[in-house]
Amino acid sequence: MVEDDPAVQAALVQALNGLGLTAQAVGTAAAALQEVVAAEPDLVLLDLGLPDLDGMVVLTMLRSVSDVPVIVATARGDESSVVQSLNSGADDYIVKPFTSTHLSARITALLRRAKAGPKTGEPDETIHIGDLQIDPNRRHAALAGARLVLTRREFDLLAYLARRPDQVVSRQELFEAVWDQSASADDRTIDVHTSWLRRKLGETAAEPRYLHTVRGVGYRFTNPG
Repeated sequence: MVEDDPAVQAALVQALNGLGLTAQAVGTAAAALQEVVAAEPDLVLLDLGLPDLDGMVVLTMLRSVSDVPVIVATARGDESSVVQSLNSGADDYIVKPFTSTHLSARITALLRRAKAGPKTGEPDETIHIGDLQIDPNRRHAALAGARLVLTRREFDLLAYLARRPDQVVSRQELFEAVWDQSASADDRTIDVHTSWLRRKLGETAAEPRYLHTVRGVGYRFTNPG
């Protein structure tokens, strides 16, 4: 847990310990980076308002050294902060104040997804669609022979859609299958991740090649050829 307010830090540690989780708290960006590398935690809960570095910078630095799941927990509830955090590699975003029950549900869902193996019944052979190759076992994706550098969530989203070519996949299905949680009406999570994935696939929403938006429903993955 990266939180500089001692009172909030103590309350969250007590709440998480009471839920059966082991929480280690630090109050600075420098300590957070050192702890992530040394202790290899299962999850990081990151506040954005830190005394030595802005949390957005910390998030980028974390992603350069670790693929640990990250939940941003902050008082910044504006859309731009949410979008920037998700774009920078956060797996989830929760706005203060929140209850320990709400936080526990988010943590449990994210840990379950991060530790889960391949879904039962999901094919694990390499997927070929157009110039795109996806190897679920190695978690490797390449476009026209060039490796795609994807976050864990981007890869999961890409693989899930690519396994269902030409099918319309609803936002609700994606939330339940890829994020392991229910969608909320104002949640921009999928929009942000699909936008970021499109950039890496070399396309835009206005000129899609693989990933097409089905307005009001969800997405369809197709062969551009």
